[in-house]
Amino acid sequence: MAKFEEVKNGIIFPAGEKNEAYAQYFIGQSYLKTLVADPDVNVGVGNVTFEPGCRNNWHIHHDGFQLLLVTGGEGWYQEEGKPAQFLTAGDVVVTHDGVKHWHGAAEDSWFEHLAITAGTPEWLEPVSDELYRTLEK
Repeated sequence: MAKFEEVKNGIIFPAGEKNEAYAQYFIGQSYLKTLVADPDVNVGVGNVTFEPGCRNNWHIHHDGFQLLLVTGGEGWYQEEGKPAQFLTAGDVVVTHDGVKHWHGAAEDSWFEHLAITAGTPEWLEPVSDELYRTLEK
């Protein structure tokens, strides 16, 4: 049984529906609850929930940034050329404009974060199983 099963229903905000709109950019199943999508505000906010082992592809935010506020479970964040960071509830990640990175759940845990995003994402290659399997807490 996976750790942090309670995350699958959402910790603070609902987990949302299966993230079909971005499924092609994820390995595994994620869920998305859009919290802010106001065209007059240049920032989107979503609650993203990852099943164990789920992760998004490498990507870059152009003309903007991404803030991750971890609300539950255990997961990973990695910038290209740097070691992966193990994440738990209460962790905050700032991704600056133009930085190639990925984030997602630990292999044995549900994971959830709020994503506060400005700019345009450029989706790149998947995170390889080889890289993912080498991550150590």
